[in-house]
Amino acid sequence: MVVPDPLLPPGLRERARATRGTGVAVAPAKDAATVALLRDSPAGPEVYLLRRVRGMAFAGGMHVFPGGAVDPADGGAEDLRWAGPSPAQWARRLGCDEALARALVCAAVRETFEESGVLLAGATPDAVLSDVSTDDWEAERAALEAREQSLSQLLAARGLVLRADLLRPLAHWITPELEPRRFDTRFFLARMPPGQVCRAAGTEAEVRLWVRPGDALAGGLRMMPPTVAVLEDLAAHDDVDAALAVERDLRPVLPRVVVGDDEEVRLVVDEAAPGPDVPGS
Repeated sequence: MVVPDPLLPPGLRERARATRGTGVAVAPAKDAATVALLRDSPAGPEVYLLRRVRGMAFAGGMHVFPGGAVDPADGGAEDLRWAGPSPAQWARRLGCDEALARALVCAAVRETFEESGVLLAGATPDAVLSDVSTDDWEAERAALEAREQSLSQLLAARGLVLRADLLRPLAHWITPELEPRRFDTRFFLARMPPGQVCRAAGTEAEVRLWVRPGDALAGGLRMMPPTVAVLEDLAAHDDVDAALAVERDLRPVLPRVVVGDDEEVRLVVDEAAPGPDVPGS
């Protein structure tokens, strides 16, 4: 995949040209998690997208999936009730250590609740909440977003189990080294829980929509390459079951910014960036 100059953020183009041949200090990439929520419809699977508020420091005006940086509290309490693959199993699948795997899964669940109002948790390991749109749940969501409580504290107080088994690993992208704000992001896939609804939650999005992946790709939406790549993956499946069943390659993808002799800036996305082999990929 090559993303041409006109589709790149102006700031990235300017930095690429200004630093051409001189090098640039590479900012560390923060660990992050994002979740593509998918639901079946008569016309095929639909995915939930947010358009971030214009003017935000990162991805302003872009259509993205719910997600964000890992918070220090996402490691969770050791006695957090957990259903599905263990943190050790997630670590092997995600290609990281167990502590980070646990934090990434917790961040995925937390960010999905904060940004879409959907909570992947249940009263038992084989149950999932059916309605978290009431005023008392909104108060819980707001407290979580304000860091007045952690996800593990919320789940413990409510007697809930984190449903890690509802998540599937989807992709692994790292922000180009030229960007001043960088993220090392694991993408997850999850089925929209029956009975729950996505709602206007949080302050970072100005537009929210359910859309078929193919329509999103053809609709002229502003999106970053990772979002485009994930939508291309999801567009190939006829229903949610098929999308969830795929075992995907999770080697990290690190796009490169290239300035040509014509001064045009291109973002080159290789099949997979050099990185450690991921067991099970």
